Amino acid sequence: MSVKILAIESSCDDTGAAVLVDGKILSNHIANQKVHEQYGGVIPELASRAHQENIVPVVDIALRTAGVKAEELSAIAFTQSPGLIGSLLVGSCFAKSMAMALDIPLIGVHHMQAHVLANFIDDPKPSFPFLCLTVSGGHTQIVLCESPLKMRVIGETLDDAAGEAFDKSAKILGLPYPGGPLIDKYAQTGDPNRFKFPEPRIPELNFSFSGLKTAILYFLQENQQQDPDFISKNLPDICASIQGRIISILLNKVLKATKETGVRDVAIAGGVSANSGLRAALQEYGEKYNWRTYIPKFEYCTDNAGMIAITAYYKYLAGEFSPLDAVPTARAAF
Repeated sequence: MSVKILAIESSCDDTGAAVLVDGKILSNHIANQKVHEQYGGVIPELASRAHQENIVPVVDIALRTAGVKAEELSAIAFTQSPGLIGSLLVGSCFAKSMAMALDIPLIGVHHMQAHVLANFIDDPKPSFPFLCLTVSGGHTQIVLCESPLKMRVIGETLDDAAGEAFDKSAKILGLPYPGGPLIDKYAQTGDPNRFKFPEPRIPELNFSFSGLKTAILYFLQENQQQDPDFISKNLPDICASIQGRIISILLNKVLKATKETGVRDVAIAGGVSANSGLRAALQEYGEKYNWRTYIPKFEYCTDNAGMIAITAYYKYLAGEFSPLDAVPTARAAF
């Protein structure tokens, strides 16, 4: 009998629904929220309201695109943690109601575990064990993955996440929200070696980006005092230099992790894994250090329900179901 799972992702500002059949994603639909752009960041209350408006049509489109009827579903999956609590509540309540109405299992999914397993949606897939650098607006971690459901964080940021470093740097440069993709865009025509920014010396496999952000701020203030048009005249080179330093901070720690663990399969995941510079640099490191590298398709890098569906599939096969009184949480460890 086929395993058919409807997955819902509502951890932040995008409402996603996907349908998986026997490990294959048949549909993966996302409703983006544009309302936050005017505020320069996600407003939690507005996000939860938008999820309420979007969730029914998004789920309907996902089911119709996949050609699967609700009564054919084997389970309903949802993002349980981490995320904005109001947004998580919308998705969890909808999933619980649907699972109860259909009398089928409910599967709660950890958002960051799902980002890692996005690497298993398409071929080629990593072999176990492998290392995954998960980088997003709220998380930066090195994860040692021993099986689909057994993962351990061996390094993480002590302050800002890599995505925050991109977005905050973009704000300092006067770029609109979300600024990370714009830094990536301008960096493609810039010289990453033009300006030098510090690489923090953080012990073990952990990261820190707060000092880099401060260094960028002081660098720009100093140069603008000499030339008010410094940013506009040098924007591509500034973006390339900022991006290059963030990438080197990330991959130098991954290099250290491969040496300490002996693991040579290396993947990336999370919203920042859509960054073209990081994707290219991972492949370069792979060729230089003889890694086998894995990068999800762009559509599975940012928050999406496809990654929730593939994680739920492995949990379904393992019989790991959630009770109907499962509580979503804003923060949760693997």
